[in-house]
Amino acid sequence: MDSGDLRSKKLAKNLQFDVLIVGAGPVGLTLALALKQFAPGMRVAINDVRPLEVPRDERSSALALGVTSVFEALGVWDQMIDEAEPIKGMKITDSDQADIHRPLFLQFEGDVKPGKPFAHMVPNRVTLKVLIEAAKESGVEVFAPNKAARFEFKTSGVDVVLEDGTGLSAALVVGADGARSALREMAKIDTFGHDYKQSGIVTTFAHEFDHDQIAYEHFLPAGPFATLPLPNKRSSLVWTERTPDVQQYLDMDLAKVALEIEKRMGSSFGKVTVEAPLQAFPLRLQIAKSFIGDRLALIGDAAHVVHPIAGQGMNLGIKDVAALAEVVILAMRHGEDIGHEAVLERYEKWRRMDIGLMAVATDGLNKLFSNNLPPLRVIRDVGLGVVDRLPILKNAFIGHAAAAQSNGPRLLSGRPI
Repeated sequence: MDSGDLRSKKLAKNLQFDVLIVGAGPVGLTLALALKQFAPGMRVAINDVRPLEVPRDERSSALALGVTSVFEALGVWDQMIDEAEPIKGMKITDSDQADIHRPLFLQFEGDVKPGKPFAHMVPNRVTLKVLIEAAKESGVEVFAPNKAARFEFKTSGVDVVLEDGTGLSAALVVGADGARSALREMAKIDTFGHDYKQSGIVTTFAHEFDHDQIAYEHFLPAGPFATLPLPNKRSSLVWTERTPDVQQYLDMDLAKVALEIEKRMGSSFGKVTVEAPLQAFPLRLQIAKSFIGDRLALIGDAAHVVHPIAGQGMNLGIKDVAALAEVVILAMRHGEDIGHEAVLERYEKWRRMDIGLMAVATDGLNKLFSNNLPPLRVIRDVGLGVVDRLPILKNAFIGHAAAAQSNGPRLLSGRPI
C-alpha cells in the first residue's frame, strides 16, 4: 500500500477524537471499522508502531460463526470468503503417539445454523488486507508507523503525544497492542496466569487424502496436535510440544518434519508435504486483572491470552470488539461520556464471565489431556464419550465455540448496532 494513501496528520497539533485505538492488528482494525460503520459521526483514530500494511504471514486463523457474522454485518465478509475454507466438522481423539489405533471419542459435524458451518479458516493476510482497506475507506484516521511517546490521562479526556510531535486527544483510548501491552503496563493493570512450559508450533502442509473440511484434534501426552482445513488438500497445523523439545523440530529439514506429522496423524491424510518453515511461540495463560482503567479499555491479547487448545484467541478478541463497540455506540447515542467509568464497566461486566470460562476451560483441558497417566485417560475418555452421546450438551458446547449465542452482542449474530 502506498503510504501516501494513509490519512496521516504528521504536522498537525492537538487533533480531537472520540476514540483512539492503539494497535492495528485484526482486533483493533475491526473495532475501528465497527465504530465508523454504526456511528459515522464518531471521530476514530488508530495508531501503531508498524506501517499499516499487510505482513508476509502465511498463517491462517479459525474464525467462528459469530466472528464471521461480525464481518458480515460490517460488509467485509464477501471479500474474505473466496479464500476461506469452511470447517464443517471436528474429530477428537485421545491417544499415545505410538498407538496404532486412535479411537474417536468426540465428533461434531453439520452446520450450527442452516448453511452456516461453525467456523471458517481464513488466511491472516486476507483478513488484514480487507480490514485495512475497509477502515481506510470508512474515514478512520491513521497514525502509523508512529509511536505514542506520552499519554496523559485526565478527568476530561486523554492527551497523547506521538514521537513525531503530533498531539492527539480522545475521550477513550483502547489498548489493542497485544500480550505485552504498553498501555496496560502504563495503566498499572496487573495480570495473572502461568507459563505452560509448552510451545505452539505452526506451519502449513499439503496431504495426499482430502480433509473433507474436517478439523482434527489429537490429544497427545505433550499437548494437542490440531489440523485445520485449508483449500486444495492443505491444512494448517497447530502442534503443541514441551518447550525443551521444540528446538529439535525447528532444526529438522522439512522432509523429516513431514514424517513426524504423518506419525502423529496416523493414516488420516496419507503422505504429507510441509509447505512452510516451522514457527514456534511460547504458551501461557495471561488474564488482565481489570479490562478497563481511567478512560482506557483493553481488548484482544492486551486483555487475555489463553491456551490455543480450542483455537479461540482471535475469536475472543473479536467478541471483545462486538461488546465494546455496542457499549460505546449506545452510550454516545444516549449522550453519555463514552470514556466514563460507568460506561466502561458495562463492557468489562459483559466480557469478564466469558473470558473467565474460556480461560478455565482451556487451562483445565490442557492439564487433563497433556499427560499419559492411565487413570486420567480413562476419566477424560469417558467424559468425551458422554458429551458425544448427549446432543443437548454437545450442541451447547459447539454453540459456545461458534460464538453464536443469541444473548450476546448484536454483531455476533450479524445484527447492526
